[in-house]
Amino acid sequence: MEFFCFHRDRVGSLRLREELGEAHWAYMDQYEAELIARGPTFADDGETPTGSVHIVDLPDSAAARAFAFDEPNYQAGAYRDVLLRRWRNLLGRTMWDFPGGPTTGNRYLVIGLGPDPATDLDVPSGAARDELIAYGPLLSDDGEAWVGTAVLVRASDAEGARGVLVEGRYADVEVWAWEFGGRR
Repeated sequence: MEFFCFHRDRVGSLRLREELGEAHWAYMDQYEAELIARGPTFADDGETPTGSVHIVDLPDSAAARAFAFDEPNYQAGAYRDVLLRRWRNLLGRTMWDFPGGPTTGNRYLVIGLGPDPATDLDVPSGAARDELIAYGPLLSDDGEAWVGTAVLVRASDAEGARGVLVEGRYADVEVWAWEFGGRR
């Protein structure tokens, strides 16, 4: 089962996250084979961390909750909240398989949340598809109901990234600067 996990930073937690850097890396190393995508998000300045995205393939919801809530930064209070949802990998690949590589262009996390059912269930076609790093629906805990869409995409700017979702079909859309994560 695939899961989308977005830990959002608590204001003022950067120093704590820096102190726990190695503990976070060591924790994530345990999940290396299960990770579909990972990486930090940033504020509009492109430098201030705002959160951490992990898309992971785990056996069940209990394993996903353990993954999300046993993470050292979460345990220490660095995160203000966690969005944890079932997810479906419509591209069928990991971020490491993205033909654009990890460094060229601007990268974004785009999250669109309901209300319209069954929005963006198909992968965009044409040039937009070539810029997708990860793409899939956010689902209810049982995997049956659509609650939104989560996308990692390369785009010229935040507005271009936002354009990967059908306009006017979501109650809320978040766009965050994002970069490939992992040990460097």
